[in-house]
Amino acid sequence: MYAIVEIQGQQFKAEQGKKLFVHHIKDVEAGKTVEFDKVLLVDADGAVKVGAPTVEGAKVVCEVVNPLVKGDKVIVFKMKRRKDSRKRNGHREQFTEVEIKSVIA
Repeated sequence: MYAIVEIQGQQFKAEQGKKLFVHHIKDVEAGKTVEFDKVLLVDADGAVKVGAPTVEGAKVVCEVVNPLVKGDKVIVFKMKRRKDSRKRNGHREQFTEVEIKSVIA
């Protein structure tokens, strides 16, 4: 059984026991449970329910494993040739690691 769930603007395939890295969720602690109710699709052993826009009564229960995980560093480098113009910028996205405990449909 799996579900397609929308978490902070991104869609994830949620299965029991799977770990996900989602955009940083504020004010959560390690070990706490979080519920997401924007379930777009549920597949229960071949019986597919598609929501319009969400499936009624369905939710995904997660446990926060690590509230703040930093992603890989991305370097943004802009240069205009022959103009003596260079700009270097770095960025590092912040994530929250969650583990799917159950999919309720």
